[in-house]
Amino acid sequence: MTTRVAAIDCGTNSIRLLVADLPDPAAGPQAPLVDLARRMEIVRLGQGVDRTGRLAPEAIERTRVALAGYAAEIERLGVERVRMCATSASRDASNAADFRAMVEQTLGVAPEVVSGDEEARLSFTGAVRGLPADAEPPYLVVDIGGGSTEFVVGTRDGGVQAAISVDIGCVRMTERHLHGDPPTADEVAAAQADIAAAVDRALAAVPGRQAATLVGLAGSVTTVVAIAQDLQEYDPQRIHHARVPYEQVAGVTADLLAKSAAQRLAIPVMHPGRADVIGAGALVLRVIMERAGMSSVVASEHDILDGIAWTQQPV
Repeated sequence: MTTRVAAIDCGTNSIRLLVADLPDPAAGPQAPLVDLARRMEIVRLGQGVDRTGRLAPEAIERTRVALAGYAAEIERLGVERVRMCATSASRDASNAADFRAMVEQTLGVAPEVVSGDEEARLSFTGAVRGLPADAEPPYLVVDIGGGSTEFVVGTRDGGVQAAISVDIGCVRMTERHLHGDPPTADEVAAAQADIAAAVDRALAAVPGRQAATLVGLAGSVTTVVAIAQDLQEYDPQRIHHARVPYEQVAGVTADLLAKSAAQRLAIPVMHPGRADVIGAGALVLRVIMERAGMSSVVASEHDILDGIAWTQQPV
């Protein structure tokens, strides 16, 4: 018997919904979930959090509007179980109680403000199911978000070996360093140094340099991969499990950082809400590949959302 669940991931930049049917546990560990709906809205919940320590009222309101739409979809599809996880921005904010009250009123369930470690483990669970045979373990899974990036090392059979979350993300690095349009060379250098220091801390905590395969998650990675593939429209099936060499990632990153926000917005696969922060996200990916010594990255469209869904499987 299948179980219909909804998973919501509310991060610093976006809020996403997955409605899926989970397989009967008796079907085995490789039985896939069946997607019924995947939605994403850029709400920029973490707007200014790095500077103020608070969630902006207008950001909470943007999130409420998106969440109300998700609640209607959940009701329409007859979902049995709902789990919402809120990540970096709502972990950091001093007025997180306002956000929590809004979610409970709008969705009918409380958001779980997960730790960075739990966020990393959920991302790993979602990412490694169904990886192609040429993706050799152990895996270094990196989830580049708006406010933080999670690093997880492990295998499909053995699970998570080590995990850490560090405060480098596309929104946080843009707000902290990349103020020009396009950013100046000095701004890019400052961002790169900040990212490299955080990546080195992460790789000292988890054995990422010993991993055989780098798996990249979230919109910064999938957008870079889509650009590297020269796609004329965003195509999740072409992006999912695509392998892109370091040289292409570096080239795309340099091009994005040299463009203005308007020029980035004109790229066919660019989501309008990502154009101003994609340069920083690409830079995070490039620096991770450099510091971890990875010659390529495998993109995954399956991530923390899928991990949240799998946690709702009946035992």
